[in-house]
Amino acid sequence: MRRAVYPGSYDPVTNGHLDIIGRTALVADELVVAVMINKNKKTLFSVEERVEMLRDVTSHLPNVRVDTWHGLLVDYCKANDIKVIVKGLRAVSDFDYELQMAQMNHQLTSVETLFMPTNPLYSFLSSSLVKEVATYHGDVAHLLPETIHARLTERLAERA
Repeated sequence: MRRAVYPGSYDPVTNGHLDIIGRTALVADELVVAVMINKNKKTLFSVEERVEMLRDVTSHLPNVRVDTWHGLLVDYCKANDIKVIVKGLRAVSDFDYELQMAQMNHQLTSVETLFMPTNPLYSFLSSSLVKEVATYHGDVAHLLPETIHARLTERLAERA
């Protein structure tokens, strides 16, 4: 596989995301982790902060780079000569939605989507769930890289 993209909001990046990134980096010549910009989505961290955090926690992977995009993912793929989108699947419910997206993306530009099942340790994990539990002072330290956990804790304290 030459170049692939792993899109997401990464608000914040979790160990589940890093599992998919690390495993994809083993089979792709280059993996672009694309922080997708959705103005309608309320995020805890700015796009710039999410990019910075991702660059920090993927810096040990020489074939991974982090970028941003506002618009259709297939347009990003076309503009960057990317033929493969990688999507992590946690549960059957993820598959239902992601299959429709994959079929639409293929119809639009012939880009392929590869589904990677998540490590069972992270099958329940989402950024939204982590933020919710952390908001109520639940322990999520084991679900995030240490630096990300520190930033999440700090941000939630600022907003309290």
